[in-house]
Amino acid sequence: MFTGIVEELGTVVVREERFAGGQVTAAVLRIRAAKVLEDVQLGDSIAVNGVCLTVTDVDGDVWSTDVMAETLIRSSLGGAGEGQPVNLERAVAPHTRLGGHLMQGHVDGVGRILGRTPGEHWEVVRIALPPQLARYVVEKGSIAVDGVSLTVSAVSAADLAEPWFEVSLIPTTLRETTLGARAAGEPVNLEVDVIAKYVERLLGASR
Repeated sequence: MFTGIVEELGTVVVREERFAGGQVTAAVLRIRAAKVLEDVQLGDSIAVNGVCLTVTDVDGDVWSTDVMAETLIRSSLGGAGEGQPVNLERAVAPHTRLGGHLMQGHVDGVGRILGRTPGEHWEVVRIALPPQLARYVVEKGSIAVDGVSLTVSAVSAADLAEPWFEVSLIPTTLRETTLGARAAGEPVNLEVDVIAKYVERLLGASR
């Protein structure tokens, strides 16, 4: 589990793709980091742009992880390349303060930055999301965008062909996560509040 409080910006230094039958079946990412490696052990979980990945090797300030084809297809990591900054967060420990909200590191879909509106003390970012996820996103609710726990400040009408939501980013988020540099048209990983999905499932089962 994670909290959506990004600990540091890492950098992808190597991407090695694995092939079978002419198809990409996996990739190895090697990521330079510092803070998340302070107490790292092989097999630990680290969220990379909101995707829970397993540490398979550590060499100095670079750690490695295997990314399966399913993850490459269903998240923005499919396009992650050398030199790209990524949000990093270690798995939550029992004594950790829950500063964001509980996240699994299981991406529900890929959204797209529609636009940014700068303000005096914050910036409003509008993000398109897959229609099937719109029902889980509510004003004042929580959502993870590239692994960052954010509060939804506005939502579109539910029946739009391309629904959207907005979040307001404070200077710290703009400065210390990848969201400060995401431009219109760029993809972002989305994980909706898991509680909403469980409630929907339970209500459906009771009918």
